[in-house]
Amino acid sequence: MAREELNKLKYTIALIAEFAKKFNLGQRQALNYLKRYKGLDYLQAFYDVLHTKSFEETLHDVSIICQRNGGGLQ
Repeated sequence: MAREELNKLKYTIALIAEFAKKFNLGQRQALNYLKRYKGLDYLQAFYDVLHTKSFEETLHDVSIICQRNGGGLQ
């Protein structure tokens, strides 16, 4: 696995864990929610920008994307 891919994977895993904490979900629930409401797609598409922001900012952005795609967590 290339270094950038590994960094992207580690970042995504850490962000899922933080998302789970923020919304009092299990990590599997957080992953399923992010998949269902396009949060993971957003993370993958904009990783190059998102990883330069704080986790708090990124979590906020991801939650907005999920809300726009039908998610109910706020």
